[in-house]
Amino acid sequence: MEQTIENTEQEIIEEFEIFEDLFDKFAHLIDIGKGMEKMDDSLKTENRLIKGCQANVWLYSELKDGKIYFKADADADYAKGLVAMMIRVLSGHTPQEILNAPLLFIEKIGLKGMLSMKRSGGLESMIKQMKLDALVYKVQN
Repeated sequence: MEQTIENTEQEIIEEFEIFEDLFDKFAHLIDIGKGMEKMDDSLKTENRLIKGCQANVWLYSELKDGKIYFKADADADYAKGLVAMMIRVLSGHTPQEILNAPLLFIEKIGLKGMLSMKRSGGLESMIKQMKLDALVYKVQN
């Protein structure tokens, strides 16, 4: 069975339900970042920096066989965790699927309560950039 965005969101919700304490949820988020595939330093260019993030977060995307694959890195553990989680949810899907994704899991795992206003804004910037990339690929094809 093909993994959908909704299936992946549900998996993440279930993972975070284990933790009651915000500190434990935050630690899990950082662990997610540690498991992210390493991004080649040559991809860490100024034009790939996500604007609006407190940390430096680089995002790279490519379209293969009609699906978008993302790679990223960040210079802060929490930011790396956030972008790794978003990659897990959105990477490997079509531009239209990414554009249509409501990403309700963010609210359901209590992420908004875990993040400061600036960090929350950074997450929004990550999502906007991923959806913008999807829109560009959609228009190009």
